[in-house]
Amino acid sequence: MQLADTAAATAARGQRGWALVLTSVAFFMTALDALVVVTALPAIHASLGGSVATLEWTVNAYTLPFAAGIITAAALGDRLGRRRMYIAGLVLFTLASAACALAPTAGALITARAVQGLGAALVTPLSLTILAAAFPPERRGSIVGIWGAIGGLAVAGGPLVGGAVVQGLDWHWIFWINVPIGLTAAILSAVRLPESRGQARTLDIGGLALVAAGAVALAWGLVRTTDVGWGSAQVIIALCLGAVLIAAFLAWERRVPEPMLPLRLLRIRAFTAANATGFLSMAAITSAAFLMSQFFQLGLGYGPLGTGLRFLPWTATPLLVAPPPLSGYTPGSWGPETAQDLIAPRAWHLPDS
Repeated sequence: MQLADTAAATAARGQRGWALVLTSVAFFMTALDALVVVTALPAIHASLGGSVATLEWTVNAYTLPFAAGIITAAALGDRLGRRRMYIAGLVLFTLASAACALAPTAGALITARAVQGLGAALVTPLSLTILAAAFPPERRGSIVGIWGAIGGLAVAGGPLVGGAVVQGLDWHWIFWINVPIGLTAAILSAVRLPESRGQARTLDIGGLALVAAGAVALAWGLVRTTDVGWGSAQVIIALCLGAVLIAAFLAWERRVPEPMLPLRLLRIRAFTAANATGFLSMAAITSAAFLMSQFFQLGLGYGPLGTGLRFLPWTATPLLVAPPPLSGYTPGSWGPETAQDLIAPRAWHLPDS
């Protein structure tokens, strides 16, 4: 009996170890690709051509499908199997990375980047769900912290890794490097990770379509200002259309039985503040990194690696301020219930409608 218990405990530890390693590698890879391309933009421009607005879409084409699909991806994992959809996301991301490396034109690169974003939308939420399910509630707080730190490290290292690869090899290799990592992670995940499902929920296709279309319209309007100016009819129409679609999304979420974003969550100040902080910080990083990368290389004459190094004091700052005590952590504030609430938002106490 004791030997059986020992064997079971050893197997559980091994399963947790594999879950931590595999989900961490996959999450790091998808988070890294959000910014790894910024220091490669001048090299991509020299190779494929395209205007500044075209190059902007190499970043936007990744982040928009990523942001729009992440909630739906989590629902698909609950219905069809988390491991299955997680592996599908890894394979999709890997194939799209190869397509990015082989892209003959800027348009093909942008299309492949959009598919990459869809793969990342599948991997990111399901990596956290799989990781949390592998550990008992009393350890989930620390595991979520590790998972978040990995994402912060990827954001901080994105421009530096991109610059080092471009300067040492070629811009194509910032995408090729994902291929062996992604394929290995997918194969090991199929072998080492258990399958699980959550509560089946109706997919909010209407909400997804409205928020995705609204986000694309707003991004399109903002990007086009570089070429045609703020007073252009197409810019004004795109921005107004985006605002209308986002308003329609909020109205839709009020009426649909199972919304992708329960609006009652917005009454929780911690939820609203955390999401607003994340949105503003990523908006600042991605927009400024796009411009500063080109200024450092084309204006000041630094190489891709030197540019990546000069981003570090900025992108690495969250890694310095996030640990306690600067983050506001107090002993005992990460007990099992708090960690469980982070993993399962349905357990949060939502204000009455």
